[in-house]
Amino acid sequence: MLEIGNKAPDFKGLDQNNKEIKLSDFIGKKVALYFYPKDDTPGCTKQACSFRDNFSSLTEKGISVIGVSPDNIESHNKFIKKYELPFTLISDPEKNISGIYDVYREKNMYGKISMGIVRTTFLIDEKGLIVHIFKKPKTEIHAEEVLNKF
Repeated sequence: MLEIGNKAPDFKGLDQNNKEIKLSDFIGKKVALYFYPKDDTPGCTKQACSFRDNFSSLTEKGISVIGVSPDNIESHNKFIKKYELPFTLISDPEKNISGIYDVYREKNMYGKISMGIVRTTFLIDEKGLIVHIFKKPKTEIHAEEVLNKF
């Protein structure tokens, strides 16, 4: 389990443009790395739109937003287009990145046990260290939560 003060594990994955993105590309920048279960679902849409609606405030503070879900690149592109999302979404269908960050876990939803992404956001500083972990982000105001912690 990752904790505050740990070095954020590097990863590589493909974004919505089929471009390889590595966390190490963001050394020197603040990063809000957020993991979410599925494109275009109610909670995930609220969370993404919170980042979209506060994107200028986030970028003014030097914060890069990176979303990660198991959805494929085509799904990410539809989600981005539908909601005009101005940030990077990484496709993680094999759950490699989710596994490294320990957010692909057993979930209990209304008594039904299944494996899935546990909505989590890691705030990573310019040196690549985890400075905060949101284990239960409030989807509708999550960007404000991020802004208040950085």
